[in-house]
Amino acid sequence: MTAEPLADIATSPERFTNREISWLDFNARVLAAAEDSRVPLLERVKFLAIFASNLDEFYMVRVAGLKRRQDMGVMVRSADGRTAAEQLEMITEKAQGLVHRHIRCFTDDIQPALRAEGIEIVAHDQLSDDEKKRMDEHFLRNVFPVLTPLAVDPAHPFPYISGRSLNLAVVIREPGSKIERFARVKIPSNMHRLVRVGKARFLPLESLISANLSDLFPGMEIIDSHPFRVTRNADLDVEEDRDEDLLQALERELARRRFGPAVRLEVTDEMDDKILDLLTREIDVDPVDVIVVPGLLDLSSLWAIVSVDRPDLKDNAFVPGSPARLAKSESFFDVLRDGDVLLHHPYDSFATTTQKFIEQAANDPQVLAIKQTLYRTSGDSPIVHALINAAEAGKQVVVLVEIKARFDEAANISWARKLERAGCHVVYGIVGLKTHCKTALVVREEAGTLRRYCHIGTGNYNPKTARLYEDLGLLTADPEIGADLTDLFNVLTGYSGQKFYRKLLVAPHGVRNGLIDRIEREADHARAGREARIIIKSNHIVDEDSIDALYRASQAGVQVDLVIRTNCSVRPGVPGLSENIRVRSIVGRFLEHSRVSYFHNDARPEVFIGSADLMHRNLDRRVEVLLRVDDSAARSQIIAMVERMMDDDIIGWDLQADGTWRNSEDGSEQPMVDFQAEQIRRIGRSE
Repeated sequence: MTAEPLADIATSPERFTNREISWLDFNARVLAAAEDSRVPLLERVKFLAIFASNLDEFYMVRVAGLKRRQDMGVMVRSADGRTAAEQLEMITEKAQGLVHRHIRCFTDDIQPALRAEGIEIVAHDQLSDDEKKRMDEHFLRNVFPVLTPLAVDPAHPFPYISGRSLNLAVVIREPGSKIERFARVKIPSNMHRLVRVGKARFLPLESLISANLSDLFPGMEIIDSHPFRVTRNADLDVEEDRDEDLLQALERELARRRFGPAVRLEVTDEMDDKILDLLTREIDVDPVDVIVVPGLLDLSSLWAIVSVDRPDLKDNAFVPGSPARLAKSESFFDVLRDGDVLLHHPYDSFATTTQKFIEQAANDPQVLAIKQTLYRTSGDSPIVHALINAAEAGKQVVVLVEIKARFDEAANISWARKLERAGCHVVYGIVGLKTHCKTALVVREEAGTLRRYCHIGTGNYNPKTARLYEDLGLLTADPEIGADLTDLFNVLTGYSGQKFYRKLLVAPHGVRNGLIDRIEREADHARAGREARIIIKSNHIVDEDSIDALYRASQAGVQVDLVIRTNCSVRPGVPGLSENIRVRSIVGRFLEHSRVSYFHNDARPEVFIGSADLMHRNLDRRVEVLLRVDDSAARSQIIAMVERMMDDDIIGWDLQADGTWRNSEDGSEQPMVDFQAEQIRRIGRSE
């Protein structure tokens, strides 16, 4: 790009890339993994499903927020200087292109490859006579009783279409009549979308229902039917300082979520224009938000295909293990008294490390209290069961359950009530803030004194996602960290005004300033001629103050390396602004989820791990924890990891100064390395 004068670019909105477009670029990288023929076939199907789920959430939250801002006439511009209307226009253009690329990948590439392996998604008219008979019997026995056709006429207003529901738009008429009538049939969301016809042969439920509409409309002539799907605003509006009972208020809002304004309408390319006009008008969706899909709607349902038992079409299995010190001892407490243990999931097993730590604490008669934060956990959570067991055994158990965790609100409310019934002290955090930190504190009586054992991590206490997400955690008996967590839980459960900690940076008061202070310190080292380097690994970086600090560090001569999975508003390599900044994104078998901040600090390195991304919501509206890792072995291991991720031979996507992403493999003459596969080989537990 053309160099701009420093005075202009350093203060111009153009120094930031657009957050929404950056997110769509991330989903494009997910799609590129689906398009990569070197990836095992069912893993490619998985990436297609992830792309679809990601885009749903993007429309439900980000697009919905921009539309609300536009409708309310809010004129606040994005960091890169764009109005809500300008951003929505950009999103529409880019999203439409990605959707068509997505469906082309599925129909032109993945589906034929699946068919060649004996895995098929077939329409009803592609079934054999025997299969049709069996499926039609299944319809009458298991589907028909659940369906409720809704007519649209002067006596029956157009029905409300709930968010993310799949529906059939049906056109019928009486025999001999020319008057066509419209009806809507909702595809049951509590049934499998892809019905198994055989071991690896699937029939979309809407195709089965469409083929049997005569049973729903007996005596009527079926003229046409087409599937459609609506996405709605899914943000919740709870005034915590007004609502006396947050739990009840949130339950009310959850019931309303599916009735938010429509932000997207998906239809097939075979839909009749008259039906499309009717749907657009009645659902009240802008025509520019109609996504025309040439094929199957809602490819998030492809998880059913991923579950097919074909290990030859998936990544090689590997067996996670435990750090050697934990594996050799029956007691975590004995191990931690001798020093910290760094955990790296999914390479280290969650079940035999973090989960076992909580289970041992729950069963140990010397443990007096357990305090833990829960943001997201699994449906059948062993962590929650361990906490319940601890409470029933008479231990003091305090659990902060974040019931505002987006899309997990209902599950967390259920867990909160179960924990309360077991005798746990359950709290919901601080008014106006989400509690996003991942912390556990165990208080144990030993030889007449109390000792505290801690876990602080970057990922949720969820055994299912711990097999899919890359995360770090530290188990420690460090007295200062134990004192810090004690202070933190007093903030979360009581009225403590604690803002300063010994080894923690805690948002909303300490994370941004703590990191910027260290960025500025690194810049001072560079100005003094000393070696200076910063590496930050994060899911997102969009906080303008943090980015500007990194720009100043770059101008001072600091080498700044950023490993950013998703949103990135940094523009690297811009003359006069960010020549010393590099940005890489790694999309692979596991979701890169850990957050790390490394500062060289004149050969006295500081490393932090924790829950906070560099976003306004994390730094200003959440309780987040970053832990300074002082154990030299753990610190060295983390530094080696993030340095390796930036090596030239690692496969990834590198952000260019103009905002585009380049695959590091493009034009490379050296053999390239999959970082996650290298990690699996390093631990030596492949099957």
